[in-house]
Amino acid sequence: MSTKSIKTALVSVFSKDGLEPIVRKLDELGVKILSTGGTQAYIENLGIKVEAVEDLTSYPSILDGRVKTLHPKVFGGILARREPAHLDQLNEFDIPEIDLVIVDLYPFEDTVASTDDESAIIEKIDIGGISLIRAAAKNFRDVVVVPSKAEYEEFVALLEAKSGKTEEEDRKELARKAFRVSSHYDTAIFHYFNGDTSERDWTFNQSDMHHQVLRYGENPHQKGVFHGRLEAQFEKLHGKELSYNNLVDIDAAVGIMREFKDDAPTFAVLKHTNACGVATRPTVLEAWKDALAGDPVSAFGGILICNSTIDLATAEEIDQIFYEVLIAPDFTEDALTHLKKKKTRRLLKIKSFEGPDRLFRSLLNGVIEQEADLKMETSEDLRTVTTKAPTESEIQDLLFANKCVKHLKSNTIVLARGNQLLGMGCGQTSRVDALKQAILKARSFGFELEGAVMASDAFFPFPDCVEIADEAGITAVIQPGGSVKDQDSVDYCDEHGMSMVMTGIRHFKH
Repeated sequence: MSTKSIKTALVSVFSKDGLEPIVRKLDELGVKILSTGGTQAYIENLGIKVEAVEDLTSYPSILDGRVKTLHPKVFGGILARREPAHLDQLNEFDIPEIDLVIVDLYPFEDTVASTDDESAIIEKIDIGGISLIRAAAKNFRDVVVVPSKAEYEEFVALLEAKSGKTEEEDRKELARKAFRVSSHYDTAIFHYFNGDTSERDWTFNQSDMHHQVLRYGENPHQKGVFHGRLEAQFEKLHGKELSYNNLVDIDAAVGIMREFKDDAPTFAVLKHTNACGVATRPTVLEAWKDALAGDPVSAFGGILICNSTIDLATAEEIDQIFYEVLIAPDFTEDALTHLKKKKTRRLLKIKSFEGPDRLFRSLLNGVIEQEADLKMETSEDLRTVTTKAPTESEIQDLLFANKCVKHLKSNTIVLARGNQLLGMGCGQTSRVDALKQAILKARSFGFELEGAVMASDAFFPFPDCVEIADEAGITAVIQPGGSVKDQDSVDYCDEHGMSMVMTGIRHFKH
């Protein structure tokens, strides 16, 4: 029979918030309530009759509460199919049928987030609760399961609407949610243990209970959802909801600014995940103006990010262009007031520039996983391979350009001078095309390239790029090296008075 009445309920929860309406309704319906420990005391304090699980099992809670419900008289009552053979066994062993199980698990993820105390974390691995959830969900044809506090409110509505009765479709839907809770909980525990070893298991095992349905995906005809806790990294101060494309661009923006997070005021302007303007300057306002100068055309509708507090003077300058998102560690009160005048602009206060140490991408019929590219070269990593060594100012520009080139789509070239991106070419099928694009963009926005430097995300297979760069006025080059014809590029630089350093690190970004 599809319709089932609730006669006996087992309630064992960590969070009591929102539980009162459920137990009051169950009491009103004449449902017998079984419970344990703190949940039992909570229900008794409401003046509602409740029976202790210990009285059913004839065993007390033992091992500091680690074992309370793990008993045949509990699980038999949950797992028994309501058919003669199983019901006869319940009668034989004096086991009551349990028609409803309400559980809210120990807060394992919250505990991991709040402490490094391994003992405290281990104690928040729920055993009895997860077992109750799985048992009740398995027997959904006869038993209702409420697997977390997130379902309390909806379940109260169900009790009200159907006077304590449920249909199989109701129970099956709650069972689906129960296994989602169970799967996510186990995944969180796995990640805790997996992240605590130097020999990480690369098994693909991901879950997130927190998600945000987006208006659409990359295009309006595609559905989109964000899985994660955006509020853990950002405080949204103003503007419309973030779109799928916004989130992709924001991820890229945070990635490049992570390289500059401890530097002097730095601004970056991104369009379609690529930085089209970057500048480091003594003040935020100067950084903004020089970042915008890198490509004021592409900046239209872009993503703006800074590593310093936005003041009013900078806000007024920024507000002269149309942009999608502005990200900064903070905003002065008058700057925020000014920026909020435009209702649609999204303003994000970033709490941390840190990112994940593993990256995933879906492709074909599976997923690929890799370590994040967290390497960024310093002056100690540079190996001068030409007769002429770069000057101190050129070294600073080479390092600046190398930070930028790492976060642009391959093949990519960056031209820079004075801690400013002058031009970039990205996403090209040849490095020569990327360089030509970078030179063209720089010159189109009025930059002279004499004395500028060039960064490449990968080696030069031929000396053609350094030749083109030399003709444009480039004086120093940074590249990973590794080509069988590296020496051809080095020889050209030596013959024409250019300097070149190699890093030994490639920063491809497909």
